[in-house]
Amino acid sequence: MASAVVQLREVSVRLGPVEALQRVNLGIQPGERVALVGSNGSGKSTLLRTVHGLLAPVQGTVDRHPNLRQAMLFQRPHLLRMSALNNVALGLWLDRSQGLNWAQSQARASGALQRVGLSAVAQQGGRQLSDGQQQRLAMARAWVRQPDVLLLDEPTASLDPHAKREVEALMADFAAGPSPEQPLTLIWASHNLGQVKRLATRVVYLEFGQVMADLPVADFFNPAVLAEHSPAAHAFVQGELS
Repeated sequence: MASAVVQLREVSVRLGPVEALQRVNLGIQPGERVALVGSNGSGKSTLLRTVHGLLAPVQGTVDRHPNLRQAMLFQRPHLLRMSALNNVALGLWLDRSQGLNWAQSQARASGALQRVGLSAVAQQGGRQLSDGQQQRLAMARAWVRQPDVLLLDEPTASLDPHAKREVEALMADFAAGPSPEQPLTLIWASHNLGQVKRLATRVVYLEFGQVMADLPVADFFNPAVLAEHSPAAHAFVQGELS
């Protein structure tokens, strides 16, 4: 098995008086599609932010593969007051590791917008786009920097059914990576178990900041296997599906 791109060892994170993660051990392998599930407040968003380096553990370590490139999307995209094209180009231009001038950054941004089906709105203000378009724009902005790991926090939670399907299709497309030898590692939080079943290879269930189940997707959605492995996760799934 290849070495983990991210490895959490005994990681605990505090948010004020709350221990949002408790002694989490988790290794993510290259090319995995890992869905984080659990009730509101279970620690999904905190785990994503910890993996990305936005939150520091009070205990334990987070080890990343050398030269790992990561990008993260939030539930509500943080877009700038500029065109859709420039929302994508600016990050590229500011990233000195890319070595691109402004014209090159815009050219690559244009290709990214085409990839997500937004070429027609390239000159429109990013904040003027529909919710689904804004999320696809945020995905273009993340993908264009060629990350090894893409983290998404409830990427379809606020979208209508059509926009959800569009974003899901992009997630599946991005996960394929530039080639079979270079798959993208996808880690995302979701309340949509149908989406998890369609897209994930592995499911991690969290409760009160603890990992209560970590299983291949087929085992997670096998009631007999899940009930034996984690009664808490089984009760959660049955409640969501009822």
